[in-house]
Amino acid sequence: MFSKEESRILRQEFWTSFGKSFPRKWILYNTKLKGFSFRFHFDTKSALVALDLEDDLENRIKYWEKLQALKSILLDDYLPDAFFEEAYFLDNEKEISRIYVSLNQKVSIHNKNTWRDVMEFFNEKMSLFEAFFEEYKDIIDT
Repeated sequence: MFSKEESRILRQEFWTSFGKSFPRKWILYNTKLKGFSFRFHFDTKSALVALDLEDDLENRIKYWEKLQALKSILLDDYLPDAFFEEAYFLDNEKEISRIYVSLNQKVSIHNKNTWRDVMEFFNEKMSLFEAFFEEYKDIIDT
């Protein structure tokens, strides 16, 4: 069991190490589309890369419908293991729409032995998400 401070230090160390191992500028929040963002998530139980829609319901529906129309392309050409969840609840009970890819192995941000696998997973999957987004951004934003 780790104290809050030890956990905070490990988390900071992971993200610093990830940035040094894969130095590039990720799109993340800089999509230029309101409420449309990419996220990395790593905690004591899982790691995932996600595309989140968290604006007002009208905007979420607009983007979700576009992404549903592109679903077969995303699954066939980019991320065959992606999950689509129109109603996804965050830990704070906020409802969003999310498309995500999970790392299917036991990992923990508190276990440095799993960090390399998570970093490589993050780099590979987020690169594919971003390539999809760059290719189809104009369709998503119409």
